[in-house]
Amino acid sequence: MTADTATLSYWLNWRFFLSAVFVLISLVLSAILIWKYEGRKKSGPPESENQQAPGSLCEDEAWNTCLKEIHPAWLLAFRVFAFIVLLSLLTANVVIDGGGIFYFYTQWTFTLVTIYFGFGSSISIHQCCKNWDIVSGDQADHASLDSERGSYVPPLLRGTVDESHSTLSKRLNTYEESHGRQKAGPWTYAFQIMYQVCAGAVVLTDCVFWLILYPFLTSKDFGLDFVSMRI
Repeated sequence: MTADTATLSYWLNWRFFLSAVFVLISLVLSAILIWKYEGRKKSGPPESENQQAPGSLCEDEAWNTCLKEIHPAWLLAFRVFAFIVLLSLLTANVVIDGGGIFYFYTQWTFTLVTIYFGFGSSISIHQCCKNWDIVSGDQADHASLDSERGSYVPPLLRGTVDESHSTLSKRLNTYEESHGRQKAGPWTYAFQIMYQVCAGAVVLTDCVFWLILYPFLTSKDFGLDFVSMRI
C-alpha cells in the first residue's frame, strides 16, 4: 500500500462514506431485531411453563432441520462438506500468499465462516450420534417388551379402540410438547451467536468489497483467481 493513511484525504471520500453507511445500517437493523425478537419481554401476560420465551432456543434447533421430510443427516453432510472445502481454500490461500492475507477483513470473515461450519459439524455429529443411540435403545426396549407380553392381544370394541387411540394420541402430543424438546445449553447459544455474527459479517463484507471496492480496482492493483473468487 503506497497511500498515506494518516492524511484526511485518505478517509474523507465517498467510498469511506458508503462503507460507514453500510456499517451504520447494519448496526441499526441489528439493534431493531435484537430489541424485537431477542430476550424476555417485561410487559405482557405471564408465560406458561410450556411456552417458549422470546429469544430462547431448544437443543434440536442447532442440528435438526425445519422440514420433517429432510433428515438431519443431510444437514450434517452439508456442514462437513462446506467445512472441508472452506478449510482447504483458506489453507491454500495461506500457503500461496502467506500470513499477510490476514491484514484484510475479508480473510477474517472467511475464517469466521470456516470456524462456524466446523463448529456446526461437531454439533451435528454429536447430536446425531446421541439421537441414534436413543432411537436404538427405544427399539430394543420395545422389542424386549413385546417378547415379554407375547403375541396375545385382547379383543376390544371399535368405540373403545377409537377412544383409547384418541386419548393416547393426545397424551403423546402433550408429552412431546412439554418434555420432547430440551432447552438449549451454552454451546447451542454460542453457535447461535456465531451464526448471527457470520450472517451479518458476510453480507456486509460482500456488499462493501464487490459493490464499492472491487469495481474501482484496476488489474494492476488487484487480480482475481480461483482462490480469490471464493471471498
